[in-house]
Amino acid sequence: MVGTRAWSHREPPPPTRTPHTDPAGEHRAPPPTPPLTGPRTTRAELLGFATVGLLAYAVDLALFTCLRGPAGLGPLTAKALSFVAGCAVAYAGNALGTYRHTQPTGLRPCAVFLAVNAAGAAVQLLCLIVSHYGLGLTSQRADTVSGAGIGMALATVVRFWGTRTLVFRTEGRVGSWTG
Repeated sequence: MVGTRAWSHREPPPPTRTPHTDPAGEHRAPPPTPPLTGPRTTRAELLGFATVGLLAYAVDLALFTCLRGPAGLGPLTAKALSFVAGCAVAYAGNALGTYRHTQPTGLRPCAVFLAVNAAGAAVQLLCLIVSHYGLGLTSQRADTVSGAGIGMALATVVRFWGTRTLVFRTEGRVGSWTG
């Protein structure tokens, strides 16, 4: 209370200068903060990307199963539709979650995201083609390992790189794996 009374009889103290005021005491917007970088941020980004990817994969698989079974669509039509639905879920999850700080606008990021995912799908198919037709590993197990195992791992690397550097890039980070 003593401190309050002391100030009540004098003029208020001069305004202190903060990083968000100019010399005249005017308030201004804070400078934009650069995105955090480093191993911890990259791990968090990778974890968010993987979580969204798993959700998109689940949507792709469930829709493909429904379209192929009860809906009675052919395998290519069912896969094309489920792929597009999975891409939509992945884009929304990454745009609203993992990469929300980048604020992509327009149709360009969507188109590039679709192209990046198509490139990932091509990597998976290429692994399967090389294994099945090039190396002669034709068993169901070999197809699963090459397409869904090795192919998925390589495709995920392609998708992660393409998503963070081509679709949701931030200032100062173009093509960098470390942020």
